[in-house]
Order: sequence, then structure tokens, then C-alpha cells
Amino acid sequence: MRRLLICLVLMLTACGTTRPETFVDKDELIVAIRSDVPLISFKGADGAYQGFNIDVAQDLISRLGKRIRWLEIKAGDQLNVLTDGRADVVFAHMSVTPERKKLIDFAGPYHVDFQDIAVRPADKGVIRDVRDLEGRKICLVKGTNIAQRIVDERRVEAEPVEAPDYNVCLDMIKDGRIDAISTNSQILAGLLTKPGVDLHLVGATFNEQRTSIGVRKGDVDGCEELNRAITRMYQDGTAHMLLDKWFGKSGIDLSVVSVPQFEGCS
Repeated sequence: MRRLLICLVLMLTACGTTRPETFVDKDELIVAIRSDVPLISFKGADGAYQGFNIDVAQDLISRLGKRIRWLEIKAGDQLNVLTDGRADVVFAHMSVTPERKKLIDFAGPYHVDFQDIAVRPADKGVIRDVRDLEGRKICLVKGTNIAQRIVDERRVEAEPVEAPDYNVCLDMIKDGRIDAISTNSQILAGLLTKPGVDLHLVGATFNEQRTSIGVRKGDVDGCEELNRAITRMYQDGTAHMLLDKWFGKSGIDLSVVSVPQFEGCS
């Protein structure tokens, strides 16, 4: 009996040492963000990070009682910085896809948006819906999936043209290399605020975009902590306040702001 008890104690101790790694055990989190998306995540005149994602990240991480160390990344780095251990969480306006869920997990979403289209003013009479993109060139930002969703999910034979970021998309639509930029309405609203940008927002809401937080694969504890923080952010009105702060004048419908249905932490 004594030997059996000793074995049980050793087994329980071993189980305790194999607890999956989680950012819950840390005092400071490395939070990956982008700095090239107006209204969402950008650098202000003083060099400090600003935008909706920045405010959301600061609010949620503070609710967890932790400090933030920012890590600036490019559009194609969202998954890599988690899989190679450089970041604990990613706030890069990522939508959930089956392909991404094979490599990382998602907390949230912290906002549900829809896809829209921006075109040159001269084209607003001929491109009024996603179907009007048939045979036209659209911008595909490296590391994102939104332009490809038009082809794969909507079965519209548009021609994606790759670009490293949305600033290059703006250059390409200006000089005629592409006909449209399609992404979620929040990102488009931000792009339209950039100086010298003269584009028309079509208003063709399609393809729900579940904007979520990337976490390392298997970090269930961290994912669940973030989901509880997101719920509190919506319940106390902070989420609505931040949406209104950054998008209240953009024309995006903010009349109904409720806690999104979470993906679930696997």
C-alpha cells in the first residue's frame, strides 16, 4: 500500500510538471502588432502606437494584470511570431480560418466585421457589389486571406495581385495596376483617412470577418483568460466606447455592439 501511495504521489507530481506552457504564468507579455493600418494600429506623430487594436490590447492585457512589450510585425508574420516563440499574443486584426487554426489558436473574436470594397470614384457606377469584381484585379496583401475569399468562397473569378502591405495597394489602385481593394470595413475606413487617398467605399457588406487574437497552439489557459476579459470589456461598455472613438465618424454601423460568439479554446 505504501509503495502504491508513493507511486500515486510521483504520478501527480509528474503531471504537474507537464502543464502546457501558457502566458498566464508571465508578468510581461510580448504583444505583436502592426504599425501600418490607420485607425487600427499605427504610429502617431510622437512615435507611440495608436489605434483600435492598440487600445483593445492595452485594455485586455491590463485586465489580466500584466505588462505589455510591443513587437512590431509585418502582415505576413502573424503566425510565425507565435510558432517560433517570439510573441505571446498577436493583435494584428486577424480573422479566423481553418488553415490558421492548424498552426495557432484564437481567443475571441473581440470584434465581428464584414468585408467591403474600395474603388476609384470613376468606377463606383460599375463596381457596386462583389460580383462586379469578376475579371478585375484586386489587391492581395501578403499574409492575409481576404482577397482570396472572394475567389474561393464567393466563386468570383477576380485576379488577386500580391502586395506587401496596404500602402502598396493604394499605390496600385491609384496608377491603375488594380481595380479594387477589398478587406474588412474597419481597415478600409482607416485607409480612406490617409492624405491624398481618393476612393469610394462601395458598401457591399459580405463575408463575416471574425477579428480575433492569435495565441500559441495549446495555450488553453491564456485563451480562456482573454475570453473572460473580452466579455468584461463588452459588459462594462468599454468595447462600444473604443469602437465609437475610432470608427464613430466612419459610417460603419455601430448601433448594435454585443459580446461576439467565441471560437472556443481547444
